[in-house]
Amino acid sequence: MKHVLSFSFLIFMALSVFGQSQTNERAKWFADARFGMFIHWGVYSGAEGHWKGEKLRNDNDYAEWIFYRNRIEKDEYLTLLDRFDWDEIDPEEWVILAKKSGMKYVTITAKHHDGFGLWNSKVSNYDLGDYTNPGRDIIKELADACKKHGLKLGLYYSHWLDWEHPFGWDHTMELNPISQEEYDKYWQEKVIPQMRELLTNYGEIGMIWFDMWIDHSQAIVSKEELLQLKNLIRELQPNCLVNSRLGLTIEEDPDIDFKTLGDNQLGDKKEDFPWQSPATVAHSWGFHSSDSQWKSTSTLLKSLINNVSLNGNFMLNIGPRANGDVPFEIQQRMLEMGEWLNVNGESIYGAEAFDLDKDLHDWGKITCRKTENGEKLFLHVFNWPLSKKLYLTGIKAKPEKVYLLADKQKSPLHFSSENVFTEIELPSLQPDPYVSVIVVEYKTKPEIEDGLVAKNQEGGFSLTPGNVYENRDEIQIEKKERGGTIPEHVTIFKPQKFLWKIYVDEPGKKSVDVSYSFQNKNGSGMIKVSAAGGSLVHEVENTGKTVGEANSNWVIDNYKSNPLGALYFADKGFYIVELEVVPAEGESILFQWAWLK
Repeated sequence: MKHVLSFSFLIFMALSVFGQSQTNERAKWFADARFGMFIHWGVYSGAEGHWKGEKLRNDNDYAEWIFYRNRIEKDEYLTLLDRFDWDEIDPEEWVILAKKSGMKYVTITAKHHDGFGLWNSKVSNYDLGDYTNPGRDIIKELADACKKHGLKLGLYYSHWLDWEHPFGWDHTMELNPISQEEYDKYWQEKVIPQMRELLTNYGEIGMIWFDMWIDHSQAIVSKEELLQLKNLIRELQPNCLVNSRLGLTIEEDPDIDFKTLGDNQLGDKKEDFPWQSPATVAHSWGFHSSDSQWKSTSTLLKSLINNVSLNGNFMLNIGPRANGDVPFEIQQRMLEMGEWLNVNGESIYGAEAFDLDKDLHDWGKITCRKTENGEKLFLHVFNWPLSKKLYLTGIKAKPEKVYLLADKQKSPLHFSSENVFTEIELPSLQPDPYVSVIVVEYKTKPEIEDGLVAKNQEGGFSLTPGNVYENRDEIQIEKKERGGTIPEHVTIFKPQKFLWKIYVDEPGKKSVDVSYSFQNKNGSGMIKVSAAGGSLVHEVENTGKTVGEANSNWVIDNYKSNPLGALYFADKGFYIVELEVVPAEGESILFQWAWLK
């Protein structure tokens, strides 16, 4: 590996990230990297989700939990190591797969909840060094491979749970409690000295990834023990990152480097601190022979893009088999993601969230980055418009240039731009079968017009309680129910107004429809829609019932779309659309949405 950094690379590092104001110096590489590999591999990999003909005793099918779930005796559990093909297992192959997949770091389960270490620990005799001949140290082999191929190394360490140590936490101890003093004996005998080994013997460690998914106030581990562990990391590896599953939130301890979301939980809001989603390609983390819930490459790419568009990372798991093989379906999808990143990586690595609302556009997501000459926006088009026109709403500047990221020649795409609306003409064929990326260049970071409802791919405006212009937090939206057959809505008992702000780029008549449910027989309520100096009034009518699912006695309130007429918009420009719902006394109207086109 060459150690001479090119001038262009230095420029890249200087310009990448950083609008994330709460990213500390340690974590800047992490926020730049955006994409990493998770490896769940251990004794449990030999069981493949089954024990003596019985599948894992839990419908969540997390194969790495089989020791606990199937109540296996410790000595019997270790017989699974007889199924490992040590001549075939080569951790460098996992690192090479990560690099080909466009990943920038690798995190492996050095010790999972079963308490078994993947290195030759002098602290415990429950590790690979004691159960392989000649002794294997998978952590050293992986550390050497990461260094060779230029990837950061992360180590997963189960600190809270340990099913092997007599005083490590095991959930059966809810029946037979142990004392805090006994738990601290485990902590001082195993956790602290093993962490000292991992932080001392394997060179630079990029992160220690802990896995306590509840707050320390709900667990036997104390805050003092957690701080002791974090301070050890800061002492031995000052640049090593620590995640929030240590048991201390970023809010409680600003020295925590990044927040870890729940398993397979994607981001839903922009954050100013680094965060990460741990995710699987299928379902189980450790290899499970019955697993078949494979996510598509498109789904995985959209998950990665979604997180980056909100300043987040995506760490995607492999669960190798007992011979080291990575399942074909996982390899295939990861390599396809790597091919996409070879072309479109500029929109991911070092990119960050833009200022517009995350759900403003129905065609996809936006990331951005500073450049030597200004600012680039990357429009990730999840759904290539049939009209071959892409509408970009909310930006107060005219682009300097628009082109496809996949086009090495950067041939300009024709566009028109006025005020806060840009219309881009697309080629007939999308350049990528998964997600195509359009680059929009500006001289400086463009200002935005906040609070708009964007023109969608159909050329209309979808006006919902969730995208109102004012007082959004005050509106009580009732979530969908019964499998989504009852949609999101607002139940209105007394007169209520909703306001939306739109930008009209094509003057003229626009039809208005309103969807609601009303169950009274003889109502006298009304809905009024006003904009551009005109108004439409609709007398509320009974919408009746419908069947949500056939042959299931599934009868629900019907939500019906009602045409109100048309409003005339004489000029291009900004307009406020007001919708007023006035139910009769003692009645309620369930408002769903309005549609303007």
